Amino acid sequence: MKAINFLRLIICILIGSVHHFLWAQDSSHQLSFIAKNLEWKGVAVEDENYTLWGAAPIMGEDGKVHLYVARWPEKNVDPAWRKSSEIAHYVADHPEGPFEFSDVVLKGTGRDTWDRYAPHNPEIRKIGKKYVLLYIGNTDYHQPPHPANQSIGMAIAASPYGPWKKVGKDGLILNTEDASKWNYKSGNGIVNPSLLVFNNKYYLYFKSMGPSGLKYGLAIAEDIEGPYVIQDKPVTANNGTLEDGVVFYYNDSVYLLTTDNHGHNTGVVGGGTLWKSQDGITFDIKDASIGYLKIPDYYKGYDPDKVVKIYGSAPKLERPKILMMDGKPAYLYGPSGWNVYGDERTVCYVFKINL
Repeated sequence: MKAINFLRLIICILIGSVHHFLWAQDSSHQLSFIAKNLEWKGVAVEDENYTLWGAAPIMGEDGKVHLYVARWPEKNVDPAWRKSSEIAHYVADHPEGPFEFSDVVLKGTGRDTWDRYAPHNPEIRKIGKKYVLLYIGNTDYHQPPHPANQSIGMAIAASPYGPWKKVGKDGLILNTEDASKWNYKSGNGIVNPSLLVFNNKYYLYFKSMGPSGLKYGLAIAEDIEGPYVIQDKPVTANNGTLEDGVVFYYNDSVYLLTTDNHGHNTGVVGGGTLWKSQDGITFDIKDASIGYLKIPDYYKGYDPDKVVKIYGSAPKLERPKILMMDGKPAYLYGPSGWNVYGDERTVCYVFKINL
């Protein structure tokens, strides 16, 4: 038995070495300050009754860490995410958890509204004394009209525990109905919101589809509740597709961390891309770096015989989100379609960023 365990350890080390060799050979980009300093901390949140897909973190005035998580009862990822997703609130005393369930924040209305189904893509920000929650929803989870019918909404609360009030009439703040914009009637709708206060304005980043494919765009508002005006062109000059972005400000630069599922931007298939900008409007591929590698590059106990493949083609992160502490990116959260501990549900993993 000891010999078998030793052999497994050698295999895991070799797999990690091969991963590093392959990205070093294929990538024209350097490891970012995030990718070089990630420390695997394991599971942040799991729930035996729910599939989890995304965890947006925020520090509360109570000194606790609050995660806003997309979840649904079905074990499958697709189509359940677009049909049954809700946003739930989990709380912990420490960024590494353990996180305990607190309450459900948002469900689909079930009525004839823009968010009839599946609140998803949670993003949380604390602005002044208010907690601002961004999310997406859709009118019909069947394909078609999904995914073209996805839009972005906002809800605000004075406490991370709520109560949450949707802004305006029904929470809707951004869609693809403006014929003058580059993503008019986007075949993918408008999704993956991330918010930044920059230049005394509110910068809302999003993923959408235009004539040149899926890009990240930007809508700017003078007031937190809008109106948000979509800028004339996308902000990312990406190769191929990207998604799942989170924006943050650090060291006098705006950073946008996205997935790179096909490796078209960094050469790391299933890794992440860290985009850098000075004005928050132009993110050039020449200024990008490898945001993160795949899970086996960080988790030393990775065992390919133990992992359960629930969704996706590789043990990679989805929906990356950053917890800022003292003005620095401190922790990275993300789910995966692969459960490395051998369970049948997806979980949200957490990494410490040792800057």
